[in-house]
Amino acid sequence: MRILVVTQYFWPENFRINDLVIGLKERGHEVTVFTGKPNYPGGKFFDGYNFFNKRTETWNGIKIIRSSLLPRGKGGGVRLFLNFLSFAFFSSLRAFLLNTKPDVIFVYEPSPITVGIPAVILKKRTRAKLVFWVQDLWPQVLVVSGGIKNKRVITAADKLTKWIYRHSNKILVQSNAFTDYLLSQGVTKEKVTYYPNSAEAFYRPVPKHPDYQKYFTSGQNIVFAGNIGESQAFDTLLAAARLVKAKNKSICWTIIGDGRMKDYVSGKVVEYGLQDTFKLIGAFPSTEMPYFFAYADALILSLKKDFIISLTIPSKLQSYMACGKPVIGCLDGEGARIITQSDGGLVAAGEDEQQLSEQVLHFFELNENERAVLGQNALAFYEKEFERERLLSQLLSIING
Repeated sequence: MRILVVTQYFWPENFRINDLVIGLKERGHEVTVFTGKPNYPGGKFFDGYNFFNKRTETWNGIKIIRSSLLPRGKGGGVRLFLNFLSFAFFSSLRAFLLNTKPDVIFVYEPSPITVGIPAVILKKRTRAKLVFWVQDLWPQVLVVSGGIKNKRVITAADKLTKWIYRHSNKILVQSNAFTDYLLSQGVTKEKVTYYPNSAEAFYRPVPKHPDYQKYFTSGQNIVFAGNIGESQAFDTLLAAARLVKAKNKSICWTIIGDGRMKDYVSGKVVEYGLQDTFKLIGAFPSTEMPYFFAYADALILSLKKDFIISLTIPSKLQSYMACGKPVIGCLDGEGARIITQSDGGLVAAGEDEQQLSEQVLHFFELNENERAVLGQNALAFYEKEFERERLLSQLLSIING
């Protein structure tokens, strides 16, 4: 089968779509990726890339067609808008000229929804089936994560979203809880299929490697890995860390990653006197995460308290569970439900620092065997619900259906 994947983000940017594309190629399919110039998350073009060069390249035997765009800069509202709009504009122009005859156009949409514009153009040109994988709910994500309140902008985004959905043959949702929202946007129920994220094959339980020991204390360690942004509710994590420190100084919070709020969080660590118990150690390749996780007693996941966010299954949850570690969640909705249903960790309500601190202290009152059972439960649930090969087979069945 000839599959054209349309995504604003792709290798060398670190997104789940990279692994899915490799998986499709491993299954013997001819995969081409139509994407932008890499600039996430740093906001500048990656080394070797600029606005004009590398219009095509090959990675792992996969042909990549790249559209120009304006880099996202520091992620402010105007720069993000220009980044989204420029990719939609230049990729749509190029879509009219692409010499490709796919059987299926597969769209990966972690935001922005504008990635669907060139995909619809390609569908009309090639008459291929269009499968759209929804990771974020538009236009509400603009309000929640982007802070946009202009009614005209939201209305325009809503009309665009409905137009893209209307031209999609199938719409996949990464969370079952997305379904009702899509139905409210006029999508028919027959068009919607639940298809969650998996985790790359390298996410697995690994033994401790001495090269990573220097990042951790000899005491008790909680690890967060991922984006340091507004949606991750870092004020709640910091507040909980202060409460925990007042009770138990041997618990250390290790933060792995980067993001728009990193400087803010670093400043609060100093302001609150948490330098010895709340450490930001920077970003590392995702392939190294299992080796960091090996030193964690628990992995922590936090999200803002918001209805739309509560409908999402945060993709780091699959990565955490695949490594067989207990998860401490500070969130509502689907993520909290999965942690509870799997019996793979403990949960506090979103943005509730008091409850989170209590759950952290409760976790460290458990004996070693009780903690190990939580991690084993998390891994077992991952293998049942999110395992990579099973989901690849499911995707191909959906596409062919």
